[in-house]
Amino acid sequence: MPKRGKKYQESIKLVDRENLYDVADALDLVIKTAKANFDETVELAVRLSVDPRHADQQVRGTVVLPNGTGKEVKVLVLAKGDKIAEAEAAGADYAGGEELVEKIQAENWFDFDVVIATPDMMGVVGKIGRILGPKGLMPNPKSGTVTFDVEQAVKETKAGKVEYRVDKAAIINVPIGKVSFGVEKLEENFRTIAGEIIKAKPAAAKGRYLKSVTVASTMGPGVKINGQKLMEKK
Repeated sequence: MPKRGKKYQESIKLVDRENLYDVADALDLVIKTAKANFDETVELAVRLSVDPRHADQQVRGTVVLPNGTGKEVKVLVLAKGDKIAEAEAAGADYAGGEELVEKIQAENWFDFDVVIATPDMMGVVGKIGRILGPKGLMPNPKSGTVTFDVEQAVKETKAGKVEYRVDKAAIINVPIGKVSFGVEKLEENFRTIAGEIIKAKPAAAKGRYLKSVTVASTMGPGVKINGQKLMEKK
């Protein structure tokens, strides 16, 4: 185990590692234990009782957080014709066609956080799939980033749309805002994303669906939340 710094050691004393906290109490602790000299991101980690190796136990989706993520997201739109102008009018940081695909290939250009593409561009975008894929940037219909409704996709992304997806270890990691949001806004975001994850429960999932629910700031200790109470409220 790596040795933790003094601030972390002080923070962890405030957290009862065996306790399952209510949402507001947990988020209050996350804020109190965030000691870094920057506005830390608050992350939600949920371990599910699913086997991601099976297609019928995949848990994946997108949701617009009511208070956003607190991060300014740079959006690249790959499109043709009028859709380029539509993307620019909606607030895309970059919009274009094959010339931007070539720029990524030739210059290793990645001054963006999200890539949205129209379906008629996917043949071209596929050429850089091996570049975009490992960085989690490949457009995908399931995440709403392959669409002809460019305006809505850009506006939702800018407003704080996040994607949640279970990984190989059956864990979902997703940001729910910044420490500076305060408990109320963080709780609104938390309950929005948690509600979507619960609604996405596969019929094939066995046992207690939410095996563990933890929130933490970028540099702070994890605080456990009572997942059973979340399920009961649904």
